[in-house]
Amino acid sequence: MASEASLAERLRRLIEVQGPIPVSLYMAQANAAYYAARDPFGAAGDFITAPEISQMFGEMVGVWLADVWSRAGSPEHVLYVEPGPGRGTLAKDALRVAARFGLRPHVHFVETSPVLRAAQREAFPQAHWHDDLSTLPEDAPILLVANEFLDALPLRQMVKVPQGWRERMVGLDGERFVPVAGSLPMDAAIPECWREAEAGAIVESSPAAANVMREIGARLAAQGGAALVIDYGHAQGQLGSSLQALRAHAHVDPFVDPGLADLTWLVDFASAAHMAQSEGARCIGVAEQGAWLMAMGMGTRAAALTRSAPDQAQSIAQAFHRLVAPEQMGRLFKVLGLAGRDWPDGAGFVPVDAEATSA
Repeated sequence: MASEASLAERLRRLIEVQGPIPVSLYMAQANAAYYAARDPFGAAGDFITAPEISQMFGEMVGVWLADVWSRAGSPEHVLYVEPGPGRGTLAKDALRVAARFGLRPHVHFVETSPVLRAAQREAFPQAHWHDDLSTLPEDAPILLVANEFLDALPLRQMVKVPQGWRERMVGLDGERFVPVAGSLPMDAAIPECWREAEAGAIVESSPAAANVMREIGARLAAQGGAALVIDYGHAQGQLGSSLQALRAHAHVDPFVDPGLADLTWLVDFASAAHMAQSEGARCIGVAEQGAWLMAMGMGTRAAALTRSAPDQAQSIAQAFHRLVAPEQMGRLFKVLGLAGRDWPDGAGFVPVDAEATSA
């Protein structure tokens, strides 16, 4: 608790000395402290990701990886890369299935949390760890899976005030952290389509996420391979703040107790795809998670699991519903598929109606 309390105090002192700080800096500091100190996954943590809900999610990812690898000629030396792998649950389920098709890649995790690295090492003692994508080997194709990774990277926000656009900052109201507008004009940083928005409008971007997507695109272009980027977000960027905080499976105020909750935002998949394409990767498509999982055969897999474990039928059905139902994770969560120039298109991608997913 001392380190978490000291983070709030450090941020207060920083703001008192230099004035309000960008939302992106506040979020970066808060999430760095949050992930360094705990394992946030599962029922005892603050949130549950899709791989923790059911093995079926990781199995469908494994089928996708094995299929695209096989149709690329089954290269012997290939890297499995996962940024932000949590406990390693997704990798374990995906690679167990992939191995049945002959795919046994070298495992590389991108992880900075000592707590989560320890959990990953238990599941994958032979894996390699990296602080970022820059130190990955360059001599083999990559099969990359990023599940709920982008949404935790620092978010930059711009807010419209009567005088024009300003960066959204975090200031102090007594001891409380509060969002405020910065003083410097930022109109030039706003896409033209949104510059005339009404006062109070907020435009979001993430330079950190853009850099990650450019790095993934460059790797795919240079080394070959394929990638899945899975997260909650919109097919196209939207006006408004999507910054949120989760603590003990409940939404809380993101400006209260920095370092004690997981701060995330809704990913702009059009922007993510564009960044990867700008470095030479191909965009296979964007699909809603529910449609993608069904296209990969999760309905058939759920039925098979139910037949083999009838006493677990209710829990299997509940997990299936949570992952694919539109009102659960099936619509808000998206899957972005990417590939190297000479790699085949991965399976399961269908068009997404941007208007239908913008609510």
